[in-house]
Amino acid sequence: MSNSTSLHAYFDQVWNFVRRVPPGKVVTYGQIAQSIPEPETLLLKERSGSVARLVGSAMAASPADVPWHRVINAQGKVSNRADAGNQVQLLQAEGLNFAHGRIDLNEHQWHDSQPGVRPKQQQLF
Repeated sequence: MSNSTSLHAYFDQVWNFVRRVPPGKVVTYGQIAQSIPEPETLLLKERSGSVARLVGSAMAASPADVPWHRVINAQGKVSNRADAGNQVQLLQAEGLNFAHGRIDLNEHQWHDSQPGVRPKQQQLF
């Protein structure tokens, strides 16, 4: 499998995961990275070794049908980028409120079909 095919296959997995996130819920980059199979080692080396960063690359390239705005960082914040204001507006339109620039992950983080199971990075906060 070529590297570009591997990258596209990984991105497809990321996008399919994010498509399942319901309105009014969010997921983190790290949560997505932990929820789908890890990409090939070579792919990670090209992307600075971070699976969460690779998820970020997938989100930056996502098709129009992917609710990209429902992906936030592990601190419950919208990451700094050009469309951050739009992302905040989209999340607020879905009923999410920000307190001190953060979304309460205990209340609004989506956990796929595993109730009570928290991704590892969530346990840090």
